[in-house]
Amino acid sequence: MRETFLPFSQPSIIACDIATVINVLQSGWITTGAKCAEFEQAFADYAGCRGAVAVTSATAGMHLLLHAMDIGPGDEVVTPSMTWVSTVNQIVLRGATPVFADIDNHTLMVTAESIEPCLNARTRLIIPVHFAGASVDSEAICGLADEKGIPVVEDAAHAVGTFYKGVPVGGNGVTSIFSFHPIKNITTGEGGMICSDDRQLLDRIRSLRFHGLGVDSYDRTTQGRAPQAEVLEPGYKYNMTDFSAALGISQLERLDELIQKRTCLAERYGRGIAAIKGVIPLALPDYDIRHAWHLYVVRIDPEATGINRDDLMRALRQRNIGSGIHFKAVHRQKYYRDAPACTGADLPNTEWNTDRLCSLPLFPEMTETDVDDVITSVQHVINGASR
Repeated sequence: MRETFLPFSQPSIIACDIATVINVLQSGWITTGAKCAEFEQAFADYAGCRGAVAVTSATAGMHLLLHAMDIGPGDEVVTPSMTWVSTVNQIVLRGATPVFADIDNHTLMVTAESIEPCLNARTRLIIPVHFAGASVDSEAICGLADEKGIPVVEDAAHAVGTFYKGVPVGGNGVTSIFSFHPIKNITTGEGGMICSDDRQLLDRIRSLRFHGLGVDSYDRTTQGRAPQAEVLEPGYKYNMTDFSAALGISQLERLDELIQKRTCLAERYGRGIAAIKGVIPLALPDYDIRHAWHLYVVRIDPEATGINRDDLMRALRQRNIGSGIHFKAVHRQKYYRDAPACTGADLPNTEWNTDRLCSLPLFPEMTETDVDDVITSVQHVINGASR
């Protein structure tokens, strides 16, 4: 057993990240300002989109997007149940109806084929979710959406640094929302980014992000706001701080290096896990992607292993190894079990996976020995259960 605890995830914060945040803290200007604008431009340049808006979280970004797209009562939004609850929460809070599409059993992502039966005259939006660092088949999904005249917004919370057919997610013309939560491939502490080629949409989001002001004319010298800063519509308070943005800039410069480290660890996992009967990694999509390896997810087949997912996670914790669940399906959450507003087709693949999936530790500061410890521990737990 390990002497020290191996967490499921841990942010990669090094000296240059700390220094850039300290510089902002010492500058006397820490709220939204030049660093936030610099981060937005740097991220847009990386993704290859026309513009980006930084916000306090991906959840805030989804809220702003649904508002800016005027999604509301009577509208239906198609999205997977195999996702974090925040997207579905925002749909419901807007008064719209979430419609759950099933996922591919081995990639855990929706497809054009699983989305199509969910569409009808009330469908106002499709929100596919990139999963664990892999990309959905955007071309097929957007092709279907274009045929039906329905917009697409991609939930790219797992896809910072993911490429689809040679293009970064966020740069293929589809509006996308990214997360910079501490477990993501880069972090701003908490934060998110909305990327789009639709400048009119971005302008409205930028206004809604900060109280609905038409012009954010804040004078640093007087610490006051100029007379022309008027509210055009009621908005929110979702603006990113400059010290968060500074951390994001520093992290973004290291993103490809961090993904390379994650990839090496994931490949080592793949070689070791392949030898354990009943532990099933996610499949790679059969189209061209660069996987960002945000998560390393396996499914635990209790019939083959003699142990269920929850017992395995407890046993790993006793061996000083953390793990996670991504995700308990939204339609299985208490509120949504009872909510009459939720609809969708049968979800057999979602149902099968939500009881079996487990995220193993994966972060850049892990060593090959750490990965081997996890693999060995999983094997030992399963061998003990099968006796």
